[in-house]
Amino acid sequence: MSKSSSKAANKAKLPPKTSMPRAPEIEEPTIAKPSTRMAAILYDGMLILALLFLVGTLLTVIGTLMTMETGSESSQAQSLPTWYQNFIMTPSFILTLVGFYGIFWRRGGQTLGMQTWRLKTVNNSGHLLTWGQSFKRILAAFIMPLIFGIIGSVIDGSRAILLTSAFLGFIFNYAFCFFNPRGLAVQDMLSNTITLKMPKTENEGLWRVIRNRKQGK
Repeated sequence: MSKSSSKAANKAKLPPKTSMPRAPEIEEPTIAKPSTRMAAILYDGMLILALLFLVGTLLTVIGTLMTMETGSESSQAQSLPTWYQNFIMTPSFILTLVGFYGIFWRRGGQTLGMQTWRLKTVNNSGHLLTWGQSFKRILAAFIMPLIFGIIGSVIDGSRAILLTSAFLGFIFNYAFCFFNPRGLAVQDMLSNTITLKMPKTENEGLWRVIRNRKQGK
């Protein structure tokens, strides 16, 4: 066999050249922007209001039966005792908020609204929050609204000013992100937690997390 024919045979045996697929670029989580956080809060707010309304209705019925005499006319309507409102209803509302966020943050770091916007709340080590960390974060989120509310009540004791001031304190929590070098909110700094914007490929759905835990995966 001639050398030219041998070379042709070797070339025929070589596999066709294929272009190697490029490795996909790995998108990393980033600190969530204030606008995205607010959008998630609006989503969750509808569910939270429904829960608070349900809890408030149940407690009002129970408090009426326990502390007041019911009448048949509007002129006989009474208000619940102050001690019942301050020591029963208010703590119940707080526990409802803690339970709502705590359960979701403990399960997968995401509420339903956060899942929609691919947000995830973790501690500074990147792990899911404990109950203590969840409570600390919620408490930290109320500090600025409380301070603003106190200032508003000093300036003008009306209920409208009080609520407006508290709302401005809530907005301040997230406006602080624009002045913080890392983009952290007030509650992030005070509770040593952080809310991240998760990449599409890394965002494991909330219900998948719950399902995997039930299956023992």
